[in-house]
Amino acid sequence: MPAQVDPWRVAGDVARVFDELGLRYSIGGSMASSVSGEPRSTLDVDIVLAIGDGDVAALMQKLGERYYVPAAALRQAVTDRTSANIIEIESSIKVDLFVAGGTPLDDQILARRLCIVVEGDTQALYVHTPEDVLLQKLRWFRRGGEASDRQWRDVLGLIRVQGPRLDRDYLDDGATRLGVRDLFERAVAQSGR
Repeated sequence: MPAQVDPWRVAGDVARVFDELGLRYSIGGSMASSVSGEPRSTLDVDIVLAIGDGDVAALMQKLGERYYVPAAALRQAVTDRTSANIIEIESSIKVDLFVAGGTPLDDQILARRLCIVVEGDTQALYVHTPEDVLLQKLRWFRRGGEASDRQWRDVLGLIRVQGPRLDRDYLDDGATRLGVRDLFERAVAQSGR
């Protein structure tokens, strides 16, 4: 029987491996957006991962036969500080691994990450802060030609839910560094916050 299609289960599974190997990570994307903003479904897992060349073989061994791991793509992502995908074979859930160092804020994302426990589970997981989710969503919205209604809804949902709890100084600095300050200002105005 196939595994239950649950991205949180898969995130927990790979997080255990990262913890065993001493690799710092933070879950971002729609999963982290759902924690801090308005919930929505997703069938993939986005993770910023601090990994070096010497960690690739151990990671592949620990993921074992449960995951499809394209070794050459993972090694190239580590070298270039880009991304690679791994896929849980039983459920076909895709995990996008973004190698830390690929954006100007990756070190801060890993330093600021939040520890959560998903309802019905006991394992702690690390997720992006609301501010870091917001900045990454703005970055992806810009990179996608500002065409993704889903990304923009996530941005507005985060601002509406978090409101005055958001660290505006951090957001102003991060939005400037990522070249999305105009989008951030438009989102704040549109959200009424």
